[in-house]
Amino acid sequence: MYVFKSLRKLVYRHFKNMKLPAVLAMLLLYGLSSWFLLYIAKEETLIGADFIYWLIVTASTVGYGDLSPSTPLGKTLVAFYIIPVGLGMFALTVGKLAAFSAFQWRKGVMGLKTLNLEDHIVVLGWNEQRTLTLLKLLKTEALDNRNRDVCLCVAGESENPMPGQIEFIRSTSLNDEDGLQRACINDASTIIIDCTEDDQTLTAALNTYNHNPNAHIIAYFRDESLSLLLKQHCPTIECTPSVSTEMMVKSAMDPGSSILHHELLNATTGMTQYSVVMPENLPEISVRDLYVPLKENYGATLIAVDLDSDGKPEVNPSLEKKIKPGCTLYYIAQSRLKNLDWAAITQR
Repeated sequence: MYVFKSLRKLVYRHFKNMKLPAVLAMLLLYGLSSWFLLYIAKEETLIGADFIYWLIVTASTVGYGDLSPSTPLGKTLVAFYIIPVGLGMFALTVGKLAAFSAFQWRKGVMGLKTLNLEDHIVVLGWNEQRTLTLLKLLKTEALDNRNRDVCLCVAGESENPMPGQIEFIRSTSLNDEDGLQRACINDASTIIIDCTEDDQTLTAALNTYNHNPNAHIIAYFRDESLSLLLKQHCPTIECTPSVSTEMMVKSAMDPGSSILHHELLNATTGMTQYSVVMPENLPEISVRDLYVPLKENYGATLIAVDLDSDGKPEVNPSLEKKIKPGCTLYYIAQSRLKNLDWAAITQR
């Protein structure tokens, strides 16, 4: 009994540590040896075109019965070699495939995989519930706008907070080159940086800008002086300040302001603010001539225009202001306008 247990442990340990090439080699050896033994037993029906099918069905003990050995030697080989050894090989292969699949899934949850993304949104940093809310809103917006992938990149020990919905990368720090490369930072179209400390946000923003200066980079700061410092070195980065204090004051003076702003920012509730770029090869159009058809035909309200494409929109522009192709328009609507008939609008 002791010898049997020792042998079982030895075989189990050997199979457990066996790599995929070794498993494939054993499967090949098993198939060739089975064919050769059946050839010796003169089982001509079994070693024909249906040999692989019959071997898999027999080794897995499914046994449909459409093919079976006919000679005494063939029956003996099947009973004492092909079925017992095949059953072990079948279980080993299935177990290895299951373990490999589970390992790959676990790598994704732990953020250890290398992604293959482009034109996606990367979120750098983790701020507990705020980041989770940010990710959920991003997924809602991303589905409505080019259906872009969202990737969260964090530092430290953590797991994917939304497995199956977003991609996830874990690295030693937000400036770790390996982590940024695995997140495909150079191919991202939008990068949002929101760290727990402003100095971390500043460092991550400078490093990110060095990797991908053409991306739309957004950095959240509590200290406005740091955002001004960052803009001196990286003028295209959009710095978002904390407006919680201003929102409380506004609500105190004008009740309902906080609810209004929440609706304008939340794509899942009521009217929301969106933007669109006026296509090229169109004539200039005044705010007046654009405002009316947007409202009449699409139920949208034009609220701002970025005439210089410098990221500083002019809110509530005059009706006579001229809008050129390539300008960014900001509007309020029930949902994002995807099929604007620009030709009809500009011909009015």
